[in-house]
Amino acid sequence: MIIGNYTISRENKPFIVAEMSGNHNQSLDRALKIVEAAAKAGAHMLKLQTYTADTITINSKNNEFFINNSKSLWKGKSLYDLYKQAHTPWEWHEKIIKRSNELGILCFSSPFDETAVDFLEKLNVPAYKIASFENVHLPLIKKVASTGKPVIISTGLATELEIKESIQALKDGGCSQFALLKCTSSYPASPENSNILTIPDLRKKFNCEVGLSDHTLGIGAALAAISHGATIIEKHLTLDRNDGGVDSSFSINPSELKILVEESERAWQSLGKIFYGVTESEKEGLKFRRSIYIVKDINVDEKLTVDNLRIIRPGLGLAPKYYEELLGRKVNKKLKKGTALKWSMLK
Repeated sequence: MIIGNYTISRENKPFIVAEMSGNHNQSLDRALKIVEAAAKAGAHMLKLQTYTADTITINSKNNEFFINNSKSLWKGKSLYDLYKQAHTPWEWHEKIIKRSNELGILCFSSPFDETAVDFLEKLNVPAYKIASFENVHLPLIKKVASTGKPVIISTGLATELEIKESIQALKDGGCSQFALLKCTSSYPASPENSNILTIPDLRKKFNCEVGLSDHTLGIGAALAAISHGATIIEKHLTLDRNDGGVDSSFSINPSELKILVEESERAWQSLGKIFYGVTESEKEGLKFRRSIYIVKDINVDEKLTVDNLRIIRPGLGLAPKYYEELLGRKVNKKLKKGTALKWSMLK
């Protein structure tokens, strides 16, 4: 999968996406600072969300339009008020994208309705993201697919059948490049509900690049995902969790993002290949293995015994597996203490 100048695959280091969401707190200046923080930390792409309260819901006082879950970060808010608070004003998009490009970081968005796609096309975004709550919105997926650009779909809440339907909608719409992000749509998500082992199964079933949209605290789940083949990691980014952004409590800060970028690459590098034996970097260490040494001066024709023969470091003598076989054998020359035993020294 190719986005901009990046080829996303297991042969390359993980592709890190920093999600701004509503953490700009309705300040363009803060939004631009988040862009700068993402670029400085080494993220490859910044993600926006493109909607308004009116394109995503309606202003209704009916109970079902309110968040009533006692565990929710947004308990008691109406959907309309939450999305009004969290949305990124459309007139900001061009400035955010421009600043991203200046800093060498890609910028794309999650559109939440067809009008958002039309708007983003005018800004020539390099790819699209389908959010978890929109992965059953097949008309939207087909609209996004019709742009011909790469598409990333989060799988939060989706059954295997719904994922199949989303992918079919992409293909029907003309999309040839897509990736899936394993996602747990809880805010924050708990590690035990992350089910990272789904990642290789998604790759096998749907034959595409797979990553993680991670709402857990910290970076442990992301690194686990990479160890199971994730090639894309998406995390929410805030300048400071104490600033009260709508998603700030489960977002990482710039210093944590930098660590994620660095440790993701290390985790990817450590995967290597299936290999047994001595690597090039280990060859020098072979001499620190144990081997069989003469530990007392002995004369010609003297027998090897437990008193004059031991298994010690370094590893320049015969291998320890021959020790019992050697006991009782005679030597053919005088040997001093500290001699690494060789077959040529035996009768």
